[in-house]
Amino acid sequence: MRWMHRRDPAALCLAAALLLALLACLPLRQMRTEPVFTYLAVVDITRSMNVEDYRMNGRAVSRLEFVRQALRRLVAELPCGSRFGLGVFTERHSALLFEPIETCEGFPVIAAALERLDWRMAWAADSRIAAGLLDTLENLGGYDASLVFVTDGQEAPPVNPRYRASFEAVRGRMKGVLVGAGGLSPMPIPKFDERGLRLGFVAPDEVPHRSTFGLSELPPEAIEGYHARNAPFGSREAAGTEHLSALREDYLKQLAAETGLAYHRLETAENLLHALARPEFARPKEVAGDLRALPAVLAVASLAVAYLVGAVFRTH
Repeated sequence: MRWMHRRDPAALCLAAALLLALLACLPLRQMRTEPVFTYLAVVDITRSMNVEDYRMNGRAVSRLEFVRQALRRLVAELPCGSRFGLGVFTERHSALLFEPIETCEGFPVIAAALERLDWRMAWAADSRIAAGLLDTLENLGGYDASLVFVTDGQEAPPVNPRYRASFEAVRGRMKGVLVGAGGLSPMPIPKFDERGLRLGFVAPDEVPHRSTFGLSELPPEAIEGYHARNAPFGSREAAGTEHLSALREDYLKQLAAETGLAYHRLETAENLLHALARPEFARPKEVAGDLRALPAVLAVASLAVAYLVGAVFRTH
């Protein structure tokens, strides 16, 4: 029984493994300075975000589902001490679901909230992207956070150039990224009933193909059937492709330039992580690093060495 002697290497390794395992049970922390991030994500939940032009695990998924998973991955990868808040956009307003909370302790809450993002949360059918972005910057600009505004950029109804939103008063109010979701090829927009059951796709006659708000951007003489009171946009029926949806990338780049935000096209979760890891979004902060993993790994290694040494001793 020589291998059980107190000076045997196997016995020493077992004693070391026990000591290390006990250390791993203690709240070992070390303060260190790390870059952390604070993000406030506002997600477009209008119906064009149901277009299935992404793929995950070999299946087609909607823009909204892909965004949910990409943001979940982002939160999981953020260093402890970072914070994440969530809001939604529809019609011309954004609504804050919760203020930024710490990502490590709050991850279960954040992940559950992201998983439950749904188009049925929308309070109106319109999708006025520029107005919604302006509303976000006006009302959420007071938060000490970088904005992540996610949308496919499809205005519904289309924008009347005469009444475009002005961002002069809010330009540079928030740092952040305008994230474009969706593919570049026009795709049909799924249609659902009030219970969420799919009914097919939106038909051309079910969406407006032009704006009918205010005055037309065209002079009266260029409008067929113009009547100042009864038909300021003319009598000709509008036709178009607004029942199809694609990422309006040029439009979003224009909005990004006007607001002082960066632009990023969402293609993979990894690329989104890279786009949001910019130094200007980080700030140094003293965080408590968890050191328990080190003694736990060493304890396992000590057990493995004890087993191997004990096996050698028993064979001699």
